[in-house]
Amino acid sequence: QVQLVESGGDLVQAGGSLRLSCVVSGSKVILTRMGWYRQTPGKQRELVANFDVRGSRNYADSVKGRFTISRENLKNTIYLQMNSLKPEDTSVYYCNAVYGSIVVWGQGTQVTVSS
Repeated sequence: QVQLVESGGDLVQAGGSLRLSCVVSGSKVILTRMGWYRQTPGKQRELVANFDVRGSRNYADSVKGRFTISRENLKNTIYLQMNSLKPEDTSVYYCNAVYGSIVVWGQGTQVTVSS
């Protein structure tokens, strides 16, 4: 079993920055993909950024140039640095990990950007 715990969500003004963290704990497994998704009420959960099976970074077009995904293996943690935040970035952000055929989600952290 793998557990993901996110933190770092907050209320911030437009143009501000936040850094989300996701700590991975539990069984020692090889995670083939890890990343961040977000979901607002009435909409589908969408990919924000992730590391793919080759370890390459991928970003949604809407966040390119503003968000950066990174990881710190020794701390079993991935981060999402979010700069130049916009009101449309308001959402619940979820950490995601994949190993084998198993997909794991964190509980989510709320990001609210005021105009």
